[in-house]
Amino acid sequence: MTTRRAALGGLAALAASPLLPAPSLARGLRKPSRLRLGDTVGLVAPASAVSERQIANALFTVRGMGLVPRLGKHVADTSGYLAGDDAARASDLDTMFADPDISAIFAVRGGWGSARILPLLDWKTIRRNPKLLIGFSDLTALHLAIAKRAGFMSLHAPNAASSWPENSWNSLWRMAFTGETPVLGGTQEEPGRPLPLGRTITPGRARGRLLGGNLTVLTSLMGTPWLPDFDGAVLFLEDIAEAEYRIDRMLQHLSLAGVLGRLAGVVFGRCSACATTDPDYEGFSLDEVLDTHLAPLGIPAFVGANIGHLSNQLSLPHGGEVEIDAQARTIRLLEPMVA
Repeated sequence: MTTRRAALGGLAALAASPLLPAPSLARGLRKPSRLRLGDTVGLVAPASAVSERQIANALFTVRGMGLVPRLGKHVADTSGYLAGDDAARASDLDTMFADPDISAIFAVRGGWGSARILPLLDWKTIRRNPKLLIGFSDLTALHLAIAKRAGFMSLHAPNAASSWPENSWNSLWRMAFTGETPVLGGTQEEPGRPLPLGRTITPGRARGRLLGGNLTVLTSLMGTPWLPDFDGAVLFLEDIAEAEYRIDRMLQHLSLAGVLGRLAGVVFGRCSACATTDPDYEGFSLDEVLDTHLAPLGIPAFVGANIGHLSNQLSLPHGGEVEIDAQARTIRLLEPMVA
């Protein structure tokens, strides 16, 4: 695997000669530019309030990537449990998309609040200035809205104040910096590492646009104009601290809304702290809930990908055309996500 130091060394050689982009497989839309050493990137807080420590961690991480961070004007603001009022948080995001000196945008953290700013954003400006938005969890609302309203790919990846271990960094580097089309995940054991957890529900391969993120956030957007078209998509999901019956309820919601029946494939990552620990619990297990909803679909589906609220999570090309192999438990990007 590529270390951060080796990656930065390789990037120095690549900086002067950008990779030629492959012909776009999806909708002929413009792509974000790939990242280069020394690029200036924005740091925003579109959701929950951030602490001084989280801002310091985000600055340290981004500088360690060989990038130059620029804080949004309102990143340190607070309004109740939010990082400033809705208009201020939207303004920071709009400013970063409009500024030609900003190459990509990192969220400092998630929490709650991204959905509140969707109607306030300048979508014409965002659509005209495709840039990688990087983050996860509550950022699911922004990833889905960008796929719907702007059409370009974004990166479902750790937030800037999160830890960025090898898996997260390597997958981001290969897609955002070098413009590769890597195979992500898999069941092959690496030296010194245990075999990844996971299982196949329905084997097979499927191709489609990779859409999804946090199950709770996605479900909360059902019935709104902010969800993209799921016809033929590969849906990926993750969550944290949700009881089995709530996962059941949300998957049933997606089923009743007609989403599950239109998919080409499903990847369920990790649901951290979602298993009931009560020894007297007699309900369904999480695996039983997932099997109940996903197995009858008859489409390639697997569980346990390194996606979600856990260390070493994969960075994923949200909105990109991918192929999944449910038996091998892999996700393969079919075209570069950057130009």
